[in-house]
This record gives sequence, C-alpha cells and structure tokens, in this order.
Amino acid sequence: MTVPGKDAATTALLTDRYELTMLESALRDGTFGRQCVFEVFARRLPDGRRYGVVAGTGRLLDAITRFRFDDATLEFLRGDDIIDDDTAAYLASYRFSGEVDGYREGELYFPSSPILTVSGTFGEAVVLETLALSILNHDSAIASAAARMVTAASGRPIIEMGSRRTHEDAAVASARAAYLAGFASTSNLAASQRYGIPTAGTAAHAFTLLHDDERAAFEAQVAALGPRTTLLVDTYDITRGIELAVEVAGPELGAIRIDSGDLGVLARQARAQLDSLGAIGTKIVVSGDLDEFAIAALGANPVDSYGAGTAVVTGSGAPTAGMVYKLVEVDGRPVAKRSEDKTSHGGRKVAVRTHKPTGTALAEVLSVGEPAELDEHARALQIPLMRRGEVAGNVPTLSESRTHLRNATVTLPWDGLKLSRGEPAIPTIRT
Repeated sequence: MTVPGKDAATTALLTDRYELTMLESALRDGTFGRQCVFEVFARRLPDGRRYGVVAGTGRLLDAITRFRFDDATLEFLRGDDIIDDDTAAYLASYRFSGEVDGYREGELYFPSSPILTVSGTFGEAVVLETLALSILNHDSAIASAAARMVTAASGRPIIEMGSRRTHEDAAVASARAAYLAGFASTSNLAASQRYGIPTAGTAAHAFTLLHDDERAAFEAQVAALGPRTTLLVDTYDITRGIELAVEVAGPELGAIRIDSGDLGVLARQARAQLDSLGAIGTKIVVSGDLDEFAIAALGANPVDSYGAGTAVVTGSGAPTAGMVYKLVEVDGRPVAKRSEDKTSHGGRKVAVRTHKPTGTALAEVLSVGEPAELDEHARALQIPLMRRGEVAGNVPTLSESRTHLRNATVTLPWDGLKLSRGEPAIPTIRT
C-alpha cells in the first residue's frame, strides 16, 4: 500500500528494544512459532470523551509492508549487541505473513473495542507492537479531537493549521487524521502531496509588517492572489484594517481573517462593518488557539470558517488514545493478563454494533470466537485488512473513511455528541 510521495525506507527500527529481546528468547526456546492473536484496544476513553475515532490504519498497513530488516539495520543491531546471530538470521528474511483484521478508519470505537487484531506466529506478530501503537494512538487521538471540533462547528469548515506546533512528521499525520475527521483543508503541503488533502493559506502578520503600511501589504497580496483572497486584518487596528481591505480588494473581497482578541465580539463588529461597506459576501475566518469548546462558544456569531492548530495536533488535551497491544490467544487457547488494575479478557473478540430501528446506536457487543447474531439493526465492525501479509483489496480509501465517519457520527445518541463530561455514548457489552 504505497502512498504517493512517501519514503519507502524500512520501518523496522520504529520499535522498542524489548520486542527484539523477546523474539531472541522465543527463538532460543522454540516458542517463536506458536500461533498467536494480539488485539489493540483502549481500556477506557480519555477523560471527558464520549467516543473515539479510529485513524491511522492506512498508515499502519503501509508501515507493516515496509517492516524489513535490511543489511544496514541488521548491522546496527548486531554492532550494538542488541540481537544475536540467530535472531539476525531470522530477521534478515522477516516478512509479516499473517492476517490483520480490524475496525475500518473512520469507525467509532468505545472502551474495549477490538480495533485491530493481528494473527500470526509470535515471532512475526510481537515485533509489530510499538509500530501499531505509535501510529494508532497518535492518529486516533488527533481524529477524535478533530471530530469533536467538526461537531462543534455545525457545518462550518475548519482549516487544520497546526504544523508549527508539533514534530514535522507528526504534522503530516495530524493533517491526515484531521481531514479524515471532517476538516475541510490543511496548511501542510506534504500532507496534500501524500494524501491529496486540499490546502489553504494566504499570509501571516509578517507579510503585513514587511511592508511600509497595511495598504501596501494588502495591495501586494491582492495583486498576486486576486480579490477573492483572505486578508489578515488584525495586525494593527481591526476596524481600519477591514476598511483598507475592502478599499483595496473591493466588495468582492473573499474573506478577512481575525487571529486575536475576543473573537465573538470582533466577528460581530466585522460583519456589521463589512455589510456597511457593501462587502456582504465577504466571509469571516477566525483562528487563534481554538479547540472544540471555543468553536462551540462561537457558534452564535457570524463566523464562516475556523482555523485550528495547537489543539488539533495535541489531541485537544488527550495526545494519546491510550491503546494497548495485548496477546489474547496462543495456539487457539485464550490467555489474559490478570493484574489488579490492568485486567484484559482472553480470546479473539468479534465486535457488533446494535442499533434501534431508527438507526441510533445502542451498544458495542463483544463476543469471543463467534459473533453475536446479526439482524437488520446490527452491523459487524471488523473487516479484513491484511491477508498472508498483503494489504486486502477492500481497505477503504481516505475519502471513503471520511464519509464513513460522517455517517457513523449521525448514529450516536444526542447525549453522545455533547462536549460535557459523561459516560461513553453507548455501552460495551460482553456476551
């Protein structure tokens, strides 16, 4: 599953050392070949959240296909005494040949939802733990936060603009996750190149400060980008900035952006001023440390679109989804951890979501081995993702996952869409 523009380098070292030491020990005692099932799930949702959004699956499948131990990688591992000769020989020909099933990207998940199931020998499956968790924990956290912002925006578009607030690679993954969640565009060009996400962006305050006065800056931008551009009007005095913006671009000015101050008050004042100047079609874009709560608070104001950055790329206070990768079956026998505060349930799970006749979701039903009985109001949640180490042909595209999430969110009970603290939107039931 090659992503256009993505580096084809190996992903083998995006892992923790203990996975290779476990592999070495299992090779020595012969248990490496036992057939195992690992599951990825979250024991609970982040504090205050009612649902989670699965994201990163497409990136993970690509990363698994590139999980290869080339000569340079093995030389590093041997030179640093991380692995012995037998382990190096095993890894030299490593290719994941097992199966992966799971929730599709854009699916909602809840506590204990088995969002990913990896089946194969212990040797080939255990080494994928860190890779799977690092991608799914990050992307699902971003998508879950972004989905709440999309709900709060009530149909108004949001631009993802958090690249400068996170690691350069995380910025690309965050843009992808936010777009999956319903954001309209991103400021990140690498995300556009790799994933086809629409981009947006015009000018920062530095461009205005570069010029001798605000009028000169606006004239330069309009000359380059046309009157339908978005002019940043809060570098100096917003009222004067709006007046100049309309004088320079005319009443056909595309939009103004406000990035500071009391955004609700300023948006109302700006709307009144724009209308009085004849720029009745000029839109108002607001940005500046917006999260889902700030966006919701602006809902009654004449804001046409939002720009969100820091809160998106940090998961709006929940930068990880808290998912774990646990061994649940060995040679067909259920196994489970039984520690006091981290109990897991053995056996491979099958997940079904039940609904009312109206389409409203009722519960996440988990069964071991065989699925709960399906009827017209129940939907199986897991799909094949990899077979014999190859990406399955039915894996949804980013666009399809985006549409799926939009449709899945509509099925949540109204309480489940609230931003206030509360129980998960639907219960998880074990049969």
